[in-house]
Formats: sequence, C-alpha cells, structure tokens
Amino acid sequence: MISRLLSAALAAGFLAAVVSTGLQLSLTSPLILEAERYETPDAQAAMTRSPALPIVHAHLQLVHGGHDHGAAPDAPHAWQPGEGLPRMAFTGLATLIGGVGYALLLGAVMLALGREPTPERALSFAIAGFLSVALAPGLGLPPELPGSEAAPLAARQAWWLMTAAATAMGLYLIAIRRAAISIVGGLVLIVAPHIVGAPEVAAAKSELPAGLAAQFAARSLAVGFVFWAVIGLAYGWAWQVFGRGRAASGPARA
Repeated sequence: MISRLLSAALAAGFLAAVVSTGLQLSLTSPLILEAERYETPDAQAAMTRSPALPIVHAHLQLVHGGHDHGAAPDAPHAWQPGEGLPRMAFTGLATLIGGVGYALLLGAVMLALGREPTPERALSFAIAGFLSVALAPGLGLPPELPGSEAAPLAARQAWWLMTAAATAMGLYLIAIRRAAISIVGGLVLIVAPHIVGAPEVAAAKSELPAGLAAQFAARSLAVGFVFWAVIGLAYGWAWQVFGRGRAASGPARA
C-alpha cells in the first residue's frame, strides 16, 4: 500500500510539475520579470512573498529569497539562481517538490477517509485542496509580485495556515459528514477567517502598477487550479495503473 501510494504520488507530481512549469514560464514568469523593473534597492531588501507557498508559487521563494520587512537595508541577500536556464530549472524543481508533496497528502487523505482513488474522485479531492490552500487564502492574501508591499511575514503565515485549515475542515464537514449541523459548522469555518480579515500593510508605497499585480494574481490562481486538477486526475489514474500491475504480478509470485 505504501509503495503504491508513493509511486502514484511521484507520477502525479511529475505530470503536474511538467504542465504547471510550462504554464508558469509562459504566463507568470514574464510578469515577474516585468515587476522586477519597478523594484528599488530598499524594496529588494524588504521584499517578502505571500505565505501561499503551495501550489504554484513555491518557485518565487526560491528565486527571490523571501526577505522579511524587518531586514536591515544592508543585509546580504539570499542566494538566487541566475537568469535564464537556472531560473527555469529551479522553477521546475520547486514545482516538482510541491507536486509530489501535495499528491502524497491527497492520497493519504483519501485513504484515511476510506475513499478509493479513482480519477474522478481524486479530482474532486484535488479541487478541495485548491480551494483550501490557494483560492481561500488568496482572497485575503493574493499572490504577490516582487516589489509589492506586504504585512509582516509571521502574521501572513499565521493567517494563511488558519484559513487553509479552516477551509479544509469546513469542506470536510460539508462534503463528507453532510449532516445539517455539520454543514452549518463547515460554512462557519470557511467564512470565519475572512471575517477576522487578513493582515494588511499600513500604507501602500509600491510603484508596481495595480493592473500588473491583478493580472499576476489571476494567472497564478488559474495555473494553481490546473496544477491541482492535474495532480488529482494523474493520481487517480496512476493509482489504478499501479494497482492493476500488482494484481497481474500477484499470481505469478504465488
């Protein structure tokens, strides 16, 4: 069972990384390069990334380092891959690591709930994963470009974790438990983080055009949805394939 879970997760993570990396390089990476033109040395020293590390934005942490606003202006920058092929390679590597990790989590959750992973069922769980770790947190903390003003990193991470956990639990109560009281409780959990509100900066000082930031957020969430959808479909398919392989080899060993 464990080897089948790992094999299916590796296959799903690889396929999702290939598709997602291609979309990132064609849709979001050009916007990142454009946004870097608006950065100042002070902005680079203070730059932070959205805590929605998942999904599709993990490569931004590797590429840009993720400095906090509390860093000193003369603090040394974290290592960054070079332009061109090195950046593309690290984008793909970060996406692959994230894809395999999320595929493992997806499979473990389905098995823990007693759901046999089929492509259709795994896709529905993957969409729930996208809603929990990407879309719901993104409503308060949209994916950010370099040079964007942001609240302190610790506050954003705490709100992201709270929102992701509350949304996942709420979806579980609504879609799995399905009792009337569970549905009400699930809705409360989903809405509660947004009533509390995401941490915000005191004043926006970024020179980044609002249209560019909005375009990046929309494209990132769209790529994230494709990323999760491919994970779900590929995991369900790989689970079935590796299961048939084991069934076919069982009698031969006997």
